[in-house]
Amino acid sequence: MKRVTLVTGGAGSGKSRYACDCAAASGPNVLFVATCVPRDDEMRAKIAKHRSERPPGWKTVEATSRIADVFGPGHDAAVVDCLTLLVSQLMLDDAAESDILSEVARLCEAPAYPTFVVTNEVGWGIVPDNALARRFREVAGRANRVAADCAERVVLMVSGVPMTIKGGTS
Repeated sequence: MKRVTLVTGGAGSGKSRYACDCAAASGPNVLFVATCVPRDDEMRAKIAKHRSERPPGWKTVEATSRIADVFGPGHDAAVVDCLTLLVSQLMLDDAAESDILSEVARLCEAPAYPTFVVTNEVGWGIVPDNALARRFREVAGRANRVAADCAERVVLMVSGVPMTIKGGTS
């Protein structure tokens, strides 16, 4: 049974908050999978802000690969935040695109409980001026397609408003 909801949208659109609210509604035992490697003060501050907004009883696991392996028993729901940063990290680790897409497929097939996967729509902006950024945009877009195909539901966040574009209601 598919248990994944993909939550996508632009920067600052409310994706993480929505995913966390949905997970919290599933029960108190939530697994939060953080895929970000903080590389500067701005990212560390963003992580600290997100962490402070989560209930203290949630279990946080930091993982930048093999995400499917972290979905152990005993959780009511999970949040993976975020797929875009996972793709970025795998690219920095020189993973082949096929390996990245396989990682995303495994992630989406693994959960035995409701899981909310946050991702960014990076292809809606300007075309990046360098080859690496253009490659990232393309690989992230394909990873989002793999995740959306595997997901039971896909929710697009627009200005804080959830719009279900695949599956049940928001």
